Amino acid sequence: MKITMIGTGYVGLVTGACLAEFGHKIICMDKDEDKIKRLLAGEIPIYEPGLDELVAKNVREGRLSFATDLNECVSRAQAVFIAVGTPTSRRGDGYADLTYIYAAARDLAPHLQDYTVVIDKSTVPVGTAGQVARVIREENFAADFDVVSNPEFLREGAAINDFMRPDRVVLGTDSERAAEIMKEIYNPLYRISIPFVITNLETAELIKYAANAFLSVKISFINEMANICEEVGADVIDLAKGVGLDGRIGKKFLHAGPGYGGSCFPKDTLALLRIAQENGVATRSVEAAVEINAAQKARMVKKIRDALGGHEAGKTIGVLGLTFKPETDDLRDSPALTILPPLLEKGARIQAHDPQGMAAAARDFPDFNYVDNSYEAAENADVLVLFTEWNQYRALDFEELKVRMKAPVFVDLRNVYSPVKMREAGFIYYGVGRK
Repeated sequence: MKITMIGTGYVGLVTGACLAEFGHKIICMDKDEDKIKRLLAGEIPIYEPGLDELVAKNVREGRLSFATDLNECVSRAQAVFIAVGTPTSRRGDGYADLTYIYAAARDLAPHLQDYTVVIDKSTVPVGTAGQVARVIREENFAADFDVVSNPEFLREGAAINDFMRPDRVVLGTDSERAAEIMKEIYNPLYRISIPFVITNLETAELIKYAANAFLSVKISFINEMANICEEVGADVIDLAKGVGLDGRIGKKFLHAGPGYGGSCFPKDTLALLRIAQENGVATRSVEAAVEINAAQKARMVKKIRDALGGHEAGKTIGVLGLTFKPETDDLRDSPALTILPPLLEKGARIQAHDPQGMAAAARDFPDFNYVDNSYEAAENADVLVLFTEWNQYRALDFEELKVRMKAPVFVDLRNVYSPVKMREAGFIYYGVGRK
């Protein structure tokens, strides 16, 4: 099937490459000529394990190409995915900014010829598909098309596996014709009995927000339990295991830490709150999750300050990890980049390492000192803080760290290490939800 992907960001590029791997003929289109030139030259603009090999393979085998000409891309396509950004509005009101969605719909409309399925792949509020259809009709009244909502559930760092072996495929449509084309697009998944949830547009649009909000609530809950554990002498690791073994609850997302971040949870919880408020519905659990997450990050500032003896002025903080999670270069709403600036403002020196995130961080945080490895981050540091659980930080040489550090103080915001073993190694250890 001939498919066009509008947008070559994280979702568009991963989806396009994976659909090409399914055997479809994919054109990934973007207005950014420089980005398309880089892709044509074999340069992948994002870090996602395995994506460079997948893109190269499908380009080589003729199933994946890149272009800037919308007419060329859309006029011959049987399906057009809209996979552009939907960031939180710059107004700061929590609403999703749909500027790029509507612009894509307006731009593609004049080029629609035969029957075409237009698919919202981006995460969008309830009612967006209807508005996309309205925009297309305004621009091309004669167009023969249906709009489908097909939200993505890709975890950064595991996106290819998530696409190839998803928990479910969600399709929102009132058109049997469109549903059949979507089943053909996802036929390799349909054949291996991946569950398909076929529902109306509004439900499909809401599913993604509901899923992310629920996971955000779960993370916020375990962080509150971690704070109680610290006060009463309990251990949140054992608590999470005891709770997570209950089949009704499950162990995933019961990991205490510095709060959630990334491209989805922060903006999607805020967007869901606005949807609820617009419709006169209370969402107290989601409101609480947002508040708890902000408070957790503030609590981590205090934890680091306490580890420094109560004040940070003139102290050096070694930092391990800047991205919001391992196996990505994404810094959006990263806990590290929320927690560190208040310490920097009050006189701390920051020397940081991250395997993938330093180049992007340097653009917004030029006052950090960026170093080449974990041990340089520890050089003359008054405290070493582990923010992101990259594998290379899981087996540190503590004897070398002690030699390099000004004081053997370790703040483990991901609970990677055992408090007992850290004390035996001669470190003053601070975890999250542990004595």
